[in-house]
Amino acid sequence: MGIVAAGATVSALAATCDKPVYLTLDTGHMGIAPLVADVLRRQQVPVTFFAANEPTKEGDGSLGDHWAPWWKARAAEGHEFASHTFDHAYWRGDVKGSGAVRFKLRPSAGPQTGKESIVEAAAYCAEVRRSADRLQQITGRKPLPLFRAPGGKTSPALIAAARQCGYAHVGWSPAGFLGDELPSETFTNKALLDKALRTIRPGDILLAHLGIWSRKDPWAPADLEPLIVGLKERGMCFATLREHPDYRAWIAQHP
Repeated sequence: MGIVAAGATVSALAATCDKPVYLTLDTGHMGIAPLVADVLRRQQVPVTFFAANEPTKEGDGSLGDHWAPWWKARAAEGHEFASHTFDHAYWRGDVKGSGAVRFKLRPSAGPQTGKESIVEAAAYCAEVRRSADRLQQITGRKPLPLFRAPGGKTSPALIAAARQCGYAHVGWSPAGFLGDELPSETFTNKALLDKALRTIRPGDILLAHLGIWSRKDPWAPADLEPLIVGLKERGMCFATLREHPDYRAWIAQHP
């Protein structure tokens, strides 16, 4: 049975989850995506995916046609989705002057990779919405009205602009940074797992990725399932951000 069977299992899990943690997964090179899906299905863990159209080890980008069946299968299992901006566009600073604040952006994907530009709030909103629209096109389900800025880099003005167009920003808890972006030469999988199991508390938002190019010893094959099992043994359970107390009201107000 999948995580959602007919869409009811996730709700049932949430209803009985009194010490929740919120596992979130950002896109990446997607090389470990099949393994991640197997672990989540085996452990009956619902997650929230934040998706951008990033370069991948195979296929035409993480939101391209090659990976569309993978996303559709995750939707059928009851996972939730949200935007990570379409071109994985990093905020580089606010630009203040006469009139409204504008933003410096530098995408790490798409035709403008590595090029810095200055955009107005409406253009930033369009960048966030583009990913959400693509997710809905692929999965047939409306993503959550949430987004995560690449690298978690934001400003109060950027967050306010996104909220004006219907998207609340989601970061992660300090203990929830699982370290899969760090160099494995100095941050071994065992050390990262031990730290996570020691420091994560109920209510924390956890962050990992579907593949990091720079890490030589990938995190997920070694740590994802042991982390899930270990947190369960500590009495914790898993829920999506739809159930998070900081976002429930926002989501209800932006159906």
